[in-house]
Amino acid sequence: MADVRAPLRVIDELLWMLRRAGFEIATSQAIDAVRAVRAVGLGSRDDVRGALEAVIVKRARDRARFDATFDAFFAREPRRTLWERLAAEGFSEGEIDALREILDAIATTTPDAAIGPLVHRGAELDRLLQLAGSARMLDAMQSPLQSGFYVHRLLEHVGTWRARGELASLRVRLADAMGADRADALVAILEREVKLAAEDVRGFVHATLEKREADAKRGDDVLSAPFASLDGAEIEEVRRAVRVFVQRLRGGERVRRRRARKGRVDAHATLRRAMRTGGVPLTLARRARRRDKPRLVLLCDVSDSVRSVARFLLELTYSAQELFDRTRSFVFVSELGETTRLFAEEPIETALTRAYSGAVIPVTHNSSYGRVLRAFEERVLPDVDRRTTVVILGDGRTNYQNEGAEVLDAIRARARALVWLCPEARPLWATGDSAMSRYAPKCTKVLEVQSARDLEDAARLLLTLR
Repeated sequence: MADVRAPLRVIDELLWMLRRAGFEIATSQAIDAVRAVRAVGLGSRDDVRGALEAVIVKRARDRARFDATFDAFFAREPRRTLWERLAAEGFSEGEIDALREILDAIATTTPDAAIGPLVHRGAELDRLLQLAGSARMLDAMQSPLQSGFYVHRLLEHVGTWRARGELASLRVRLADAMGADRADALVAILEREVKLAAEDVRGFVHATLEKREADAKRGDDVLSAPFASLDGAEIEEVRRAVRVFVQRLRGGERVRRRRARKGRVDAHATLRRAMRTGGVPLTLARRARRRDKPRLVLLCDVSDSVRSVARFLLELTYSAQELFDRTRSFVFVSELGETTRLFAEEPIETALTRAYSGAVIPVTHNSSYGRVLRAFEERVLPDVDRRTTVVILGDGRTNYQNEGAEVLDAIRARARALVWLCPEARPLWATGDSAMSRYAPKCTKVLEVQSARDLEDAARLLLTLR
């Protein structure tokens, strides 16, 4: 891939195209991209592709879009600079130098002048559009029907109309340097460049909306995808979504508590007060409501078959502890181990790593639900009361050992609710060594939990069981 252009300019133009294709490239990434390409040189297209891909592509599903944009960039004619475009229109080197000096002087004396970025277009205009102020202007845009309004706002923000006024002043200075006729011809070209820049702004708005819609669809797809099918980048997306969901739950819980503290209007007490004062002033009496936060006891099967689901449930529970008066968590395979203190004292990643590494219980054994449930009955059940919701996450695969289903009767008799979250589809509950068809009738509620959406539904259910 021989190219006489400077590496910086090649990368600048390529990053411009990648941004147009929907990639969010921060300044730090752009700097890393320049360093990476300089390290490998421009001699091999494959080397350049690999260097940029390592910096820009964060998700496996974006690789095809990156490759298509990369190939399109090197298949096209190089994007010419303003000076090259003017030379192609027949302007002399002296005339171009005169314009360059005037634009440099304007940029120095009037930093907020709009004419420079607009007539240069390309990467310089793109940087202007990527500035935080421009990006924030589009935050509320949700529908194609709004695009015209936001195009108008952004055109005003980048100075399209100011640039047209600046061109009149520029023409006077150009006329002094090269004569009125050549100045008129040059300004006509610059007016065309400003109009093309306005089209670039419209394209930026439409591309932003399309990317937002595509990201929303991808987000929905990821949240509805089975946990077992997620790759590393998608797992991170789901984890971010879980954190956002927990924040929403916390916000809703804070509102509920404020209302509970305020209490409901007590009509009888209000009327009694009014009779004593003749109704002036009328003061509302309220009946205080006491609604204790529930307690949560969580049992998670961390065997290989359900490990991915258990990880997300444990992380959600860790993040949502303030929604409950008390939270106790346990992991199990063939033995039951409590992780309450571990999750209270360690960062979530450290706690999860220890829970899955065998530091709490042996994790290489076959599941033994009967043994685990009996251990729970002996060690934990005495502390379960009518404020406690017990949640069990597991596939109910017993390896043809004792099921311990009778323990579920004892749990349900003492607890406020017994909820089972099963990562297997309901049609599989009566197959092989699954005891789910016998566990399910003994529970208050049984839910299939195979995706982040299912997990959100389960979390909402737990908050309603009060």
